[in-house]
Amino acid sequence: MTRYWWVSQNQTFNHEVGGGYMWAPKTARNGSIPQSYLNMTEVQPGDIIFSFAGQQIKAVGVALSGAIDSDKPQSFGKAGESWTNSGWRVDVMYTAATTPIFPREHMNVLTDLLPGRYSPLRPEGIGNQAYLFEIDGALATTLLGLTNTTVPSMPAFSLADLQFDPEEQELIAQTSLDITQKTTLILARRGQGMFRSRVQVIEPSCRVTGVASDKFLVASHIKPWRNSSDAERLDGNNGLFLSPHVDRLFDGGFITFTQRGDMEVSPMLDEDVLAKWHIDPSRNYRRFNDDQAHFLEYHNEVLFQAA
Repeated sequence: MTRYWWVSQNQTFNHEVGGGYMWAPKTARNGSIPQSYLNMTEVQPGDIIFSFAGQQIKAVGVALSGAIDSDKPQSFGKAGESWTNSGWRVDVMYTAATTPIFPREHMNVLTDLLPGRYSPLRPEGIGNQAYLFEIDGALATTLLGLTNTTVPSMPAFSLADLQFDPEEQELIAQTSLDITQKTTLILARRGQGMFRSRVQVIEPSCRVTGVASDKFLVASHIKPWRNSSDAERLDGNNGLFLSPHVDRLFDGGFITFTQRGDMEVSPMLDEDVLAKWHIDPSRNYRRFNDDQAHFLEYHNEVLFQAA
């Protein structure tokens, strides 16, 4: 039977959604086991998960695994300093909420649907300080309706559906990966599948053009697929959702960005290109999160045509 969960990810949203998982320590620092940590052991594949961060429901996911023993992700950095190292990990397929919502603006609908014990929300609609909460089907259905979101599903692709170039043939020859892993990684190379979903949650629109319709956008790796580890190939923080002409500039190293969101332009780019495409290099295009900055550093140092 499908169960429904609400995960509060204020400090770790980009890490967890970008990496496709939930993570919680097994115990608190004092040795106690909070219910919100214990709930991790109850999650089963196929369960539905609502991601809450910044007081918004931002994403919806489906659990791909049960709880797995896992050390605290190194990417958490300072965000995870207060947590013990030993924990539980659940793999999750996330998709961006079509219409992110602030639950506090919908308490007239939500209040009577909240659990009487271990509620994710206070009466005024502010999130409670805990990690994973179980909610019932009525609340889950209401949240899906408010966010106009459908439950994500894995793309219906297999290796038999795909044609391969030499780089992909090399991956297929690896005996350490199963068929599902190979398919997922090849789709990621093409900006599709799980990678695309993860990028879209973090980057809902093209930073440069503002286009949000995903059928017109490319999920582009910041650090190229060929130079990335398997984990980096699937990390949503290693991607940007870009309009095709912007992707051409970025992928070719003709433009890049600082973590602050300032655009840098290569002297190798023809002078009239940005003007004809109505791209303003003096604008700020929003700050990137710390995980994205790690990959941007590679792009700036290796791919950007500085001279």
